[in-house]
Amino acid sequence: MANRFIVEADGGSRGNPGPAGYGAVVLDAVTGEALAEAAEYIGTATNNVAEYKGLIAGLEAARAIDPEAEIQVRMDSKLVVEQMSGRWKIKHPDMKPLAARAASVFPAGRVAYAWIPREKNKHADRLANEAMDAGKAGRPWEPSAAAAAPSVPVAEPLPEPKAAPVGWAAPADLGTPTTFVLLRHGETALTPEKRFSGSGGTDPELSPAGRRQAEAVAAALAARGTVQAVVSSPMRRCRETAEIVAARLGLDVRVEDGLREADFGTWEGLTFAEVRERFPEDLDAWLASSKAAPTGGGESFAAVARRVALSRDKLLARHAGRTVLLVTHVTPVKTLVRLALGAPPESLFRMELAAASLSAVAYYADGNASLRLLNDTGHLR
Repeated sequence: MANRFIVEADGGSRGNPGPAGYGAVVLDAVTGEALAEAAEYIGTATNNVAEYKGLIAGLEAARAIDPEAEIQVRMDSKLVVEQMSGRWKIKHPDMKPLAARAASVFPAGRVAYAWIPREKNKHADRLANEAMDAGKAGRPWEPSAAAAAPSVPVAEPLPEPKAAPVGWAAPADLGTPTTFVLLRHGETALTPEKRFSGSGGTDPELSPAGRRQAEAVAAALAARGTVQAVVSSPMRRCRETAEIVAARLGLDVRVEDGLREADFGTWEGLTFAEVRERFPEDLDAWLASSKAAPTGGGESFAAVARRVALSRDKLLARHAGRTVLLVTHVTPVKTLVRLALGAPPESLFRMELAAASLSAVAYYADGNASLRLLNDTGHLR
């Protein structure tokens, strides 16, 4: 599945024409994380020229990250949005070459345009004004230390869908949802000690207690008789759990790399207290921001969310209308739940998820999702 980016762009001119500049930001469409910023003072120009140059800069910044990405452009310029969407003709001679250049950055089928009100385009507007201020002061624009909050909600799809009813008001003709039953693997030797155990560590096997937990899950799921496919993280503890369950259900196990646990860098194998003692500043940063990664080249929660969302979309396409058991880890399960609820990244720290617990999310044809179960451990009693 291709990466999905939001490009928000703006341009301004103090005089129209007058001293002008543009700003653009590339956002991850799943997490809302700002991936790149661009801004420049362009001398004397009109608002429209500045807006088009902001669009071009944003598209080129997105292409530099991933030339195969799918893009939604969001601008408060009705003119640019309508012209680039093909609904309005481009008559002004200054606009034609700029529009042609913008159209050449990505194939047309991978870019969608949407108008947003100015108050929803604050990030790009700020960058454009920073660029104009820098030009007035005779210096080049430089990124500011503080990043403004992105204006796209977490997990908003591309392109922007029509409003769909949810909950009790949902229509009855959406068909059978695709249901992911989310199983955290059974215990390893590290689990009772509450040590960081991600994809960058020793890849431990199930402990005897963990194997008993997997057998209990297998019995419970066999009694329900609803699971139609089993997909596992590549980590050993998940594959062992999945194989025990799949054998009881008479199914094969398919491995999906995107379901692996986060890489916790040099924190692997340490307890929270040990990390607090050795890396206090890094731990505080990690707890405060989903963009912060564990010490030593670990993986941020924002990065995990991107790959988990890609795996989710791939599995939804492959298993439409079916019930699929995903055997994975704490972070991927919490991430799938968070994205289904549209909850903020800090919600990951507010969910309890026991070893061998079951959760479930149903995905509907209109793009809505429903959390049906969280941290069920009744089968382990």
